[in-house]
Amino acid sequence: MRYPAVAGTFYPGTRGALEEELRELFGALPEKILPEDKRPSGPLGLVIPHAGYIYSGAVAAAGYRAAARLGLPEAIIILGTNHTGYGGPITVGDPEPWVTPLGEVPVAADLLREIERLPGVARDRRAFVREHSVEVQLPFLQYLFGGSVPFVPAVILAHDPRLIESFAAGLAELIRGKSVWVIASSDFTHYEPHRMAVEKDRAALERILSLDLEGFLAVVRERDISICGVGTIGIAIATVRALGLMGAELVAYRTSGEVSGYTAEVVGYAAVLFRG
Repeated sequence: MRYPAVAGTFYPGTRGALEEELRELFGALPEKILPEDKRPSGPLGLVIPHAGYIYSGAVAAAGYRAAARLGLPEAIIILGTNHTGYGGPITVGDPEPWVTPLGEVPVAADLLREIERLPGVARDRRAFVREHSVEVQLPFLQYLFGGSVPFVPAVILAHDPRLIESFAAGLAELIRGKSVWVIASSDFTHYEPHRMAVEKDRAALERILSLDLEGFLAVVRERDISICGVGTIGIAIATVRALGLMGAELVAYRTSGEVSGYTAEVVGYAAVLFRG
């Protein structure tokens, strides 16, 4: 088992409190969000924030609500930001269930093994022991789907566009024609004044919504945008572009300052949906 590292800090640590929080964030019970017996016709992509729910939870829920209305996925790949430095450029976890206060979530072991054979990928359990960027996504998925949808945990350090493109091309071939979600777990600008954060994030989002990997990497570098999951978002852009998912939509955006009222140093959060 991979036990929770940030339950009680990033999100509530008990089942009842977590269910109540998620119900408030989604504004509805799962059965009012999900279509009946419907699977998406193919893969889709998401960018979802991974901060504490008090700050980014509403943005994350908006992204998940938009995706869930398209149908039930057969598997989910969570590409988290690697905050710990363990592992390689692209690191996957072991095929062990993950636990949250809502119960267990199974790992899609066969898909994990296929991804492990792609360029730049290593397996290292240490990269996930204290990492929050994958874990915080799971309660949203459990609220919507229970424990019925398996997932693949991965964390990304890679910024090299050649590796991003190579990995993404292989990933696209693995999931082409399947109802698989690819989630890029990342926050946007960190600890800048609200107005500056919004300006920088708009510049990055413009490239993301255009599926412009080269432009996205360039604007992050040239404007020194402190997005923590640059490689994570880069892989999502390259993967959905390879799959032909040209329908990119900004579902929600806000900064922590809009929640706390403290605007001198904020973090930006965006939810983006990529669909056919």
